[in-house]
Amino acid sequence: MINFDFMPSGNIARYTMRLFITRTLAVLVSLVLILMTLDLLGESGKILAVPGNGQAELGHYVVLRLPLLISRFLPFSALLGTLIAFAGLNQHSEVIAMKAAGISAHQILAPLIVASSILALVTFAFNETVVVHSARTVNAWSDADYHTVPAESDILSNVWVLDGTNLVRARHVGGSGRQLHLERTTIYERDRGTLQRVIDVARADQLPGGGATQGWLLQGLTSYDAAQGVVSHSDHAIGLKGIDPLRFTLAKVDPTELDYWQLKRSIAELETAGRQTDEARAGLWHKLAAPASTMLMPLLAAIAAFGLARSRQVLLRASVGMALGFSYFVIDNFSLSMGNVGIYPPFLAAWAPVLLFFLIGETVLIRSEE
Repeated sequence: MINFDFMPSGNIARYTMRLFITRTLAVLVSLVLILMTLDLLGESGKILAVPGNGQAELGHYVVLRLPLLISRFLPFSALLGTLIAFAGLNQHSEVIAMKAAGISAHQILAPLIVASSILALVTFAFNETVVVHSARTVNAWSDADYHTVPAESDILSNVWVLDGTNLVRARHVGGSGRQLHLERTTIYERDRGTLQRVIDVARADQLPGGGATQGWLLQGLTSYDAAQGVVSHSDHAIGLKGIDPLRFTLAKVDPTELDYWQLKRSIAELETAGRQTDEARAGLWHKLAAPASTMLMPLLAAIAAFGLARSRQVLLRASVGMALGFSYFVIDNFSLSMGNVGIYPPFLAAWAPVLLFFLIGETVLIRSEE
């Protein structure tokens, strides 16, 4: 007798969900430990090269990087965890027993879809509360070559602004509104494409009455005259006249460093300023699509569960499932890149891979099993 319920029995649902969650978490822990070790080996020399940095700074780097690795590789871990769980179920003929009891392939998958949906919601909340802060902090720290970065909110790092023919590079943009200031700024003064002067500024603050018209108060200046080869120093000066503070905050809108609502406000500011918003909008939609991809992984890996174990095709089916998962991540990155440069509409760039591989997964499942 065929069972038309959405879920199988409670015992089977709990059993398959437990297999999926434990295997996914085991793969995630293994991947993150390996990747964190490799990452730390590559960056530890740069961190320890800064005077005063030691074991505490290495630990701080690990704490900042772990959330980014967890967020990035959770969908991939869900794919591998599902493949491991399904391969074991198939090898021990447990899938055959379920089907003999009248449970369809979609019903076998249903508990995993529910579990992956919970993981997707947890991932979204984790990204919005922890990952964006870690990304903003570790990027600012690495852009400062692992020197001490002031503890501020609204940190932007390594921002470039074009002022006529001159270039302005602010390695640290802190604060907001009238409190916005620049630190470790370099001004490249050019004339007809030829570099005339390079001015290093320790700190730049907005002048009372509007920094955009009156200029900025520059402190701790070191100026190099390229024509004469002379280096001069000054305690303070007025400069950067005509540069609105919003240009520094809008010059670098990185979706990975902003939560959903902050990114929406930045998009509105970009539109008001007449700037391109394709990359920001694609990133906004991808904040929803990336966690949702976790729900797709059990479907792509389902091919490993079905088919007779004695046919000696379990490894082949698992490889096909892994190939489908890998293909999704490749196409997702490609589609997002196309959305960033305006070739694909932002919504399509974020959600098209999810829809495409959902249809592929369903087609493979139905044709091979149902």
